[in-house]
Amino acid sequence: MYKDWQKTLISPATAIIEAMRLIDKIALQILLVTDEDKTLLGTITDGDIRRAILRGESLEDPIENVMNTRPTAFTADESVEDMLVAMRLLKISKVPVVDHKNRVVGLEILDELLRPSPKDNPVVLMAGGLGSRLGSLTKNCPKPLLHVGNKPVLQTILENFMAYGFHNFYFSVNYKAKMIEEYFGDGTKWGVSIKYIHEDKRMGTAGALSLLPENPKMPFFVMNGDILTKVNFLQLLDFHGEHRAAATMCAFKYDLQIPYGVLQIDKHRLVEIDEKPVQNFFVNAGIYILEPKTLNHIPADTFFDMPSLYETLIETKQEVAVFPLREYWLDIGHTSDFERAQVDFKNFFNQEEKESPEAALITKVPKKP
Repeated sequence: MYKDWQKTLISPATAIIEAMRLIDKIALQILLVTDEDKTLLGTITDGDIRRAILRGESLEDPIENVMNTRPTAFTADESVEDMLVAMRLLKISKVPVVDHKNRVVGLEILDELLRPSPKDNPVVLMAGGLGSRLGSLTKNCPKPLLHVGNKPVLQTILENFMAYGFHNFYFSVNYKAKMIEEYFGDGTKWGVSIKYIHEDKRMGTAGALSLLPENPKMPFFVMNGDILTKVNFLQLLDFHGEHRAAATMCAFKYDLQIPYGVLQIDKHRLVEIDEKPVQNFFVNAGIYILEPKTLNHIPADTFFDMPSLYETLIETKQEVAVFPLREYWLDIGHTSDFERAQVDFKNFFNQEEKESPEAALITKVPKKP
């Protein structure tokens, strides 16, 4: 929300020339036209004024003659995600925010919505695996450095976290660790901090956390370094906090089709044939959030996988939450997954997300007073 939004409020009786001066002063190219109760009557932009001049309007005329009387506006309870979709779809960068009585309560600016606030929560990315299931692809290159699209998969993961304001990273490395360190360095190139956890032997996705140089002071992410996803990490962090969980695991809904007709039998009688049914399972998506206290359950210098940690937390009666993914997710485990990732990258990561015309329905267009 633009903090000085009240400076953009202007009366409909204000002369066009005064509106020009105010637009130049606040340097936002938009003013919000309201009555004495701050009810939104319209907007006036630099473009509106220029078009009025071309039509021969007098600069002494009131702005109500030239203002946009049906501006797009958001309501105060709309989410940032919905606002971003609407602004991109409608190609507008500044939108007034109103309450249920159409009174102005703020001004949203696209650039500010796109600028994430810094998030200090550490992010641990597991990048030490051999990638043996990918065969010759990982013979001379660690799996996290394999290019999906135009960049290594680990860089895509890093930049996805960065897009939500995260900047404090640890890379857990083993196989061909030097190649990863040489590529990413200390993170300066990306404007973040990257430190390295060196596994001298296989430690597992949880065991490697015992090598952290210091215990985190806040909830932290752990994610496998071979996953492509479009999950909203801020929503995941909020979900974890709302449920007061010691640990949260992301789950992906996996459909498995039985390739045969499944028989329902009562003793010797055939009751029903369910032809090629589809069974649904929630599978571990390899993305986690942990509270610092969970590190007390990880043995030192021992192989310990993340499922074992979660089983321990469940056995000790701690709150363990599951965050179901609705977004795109792919674990690059096999050659076929790697090939699929090349196609998916073009659709999900290499362009702005496609937006549907239905997104325009979230905007509120005030009626003429």
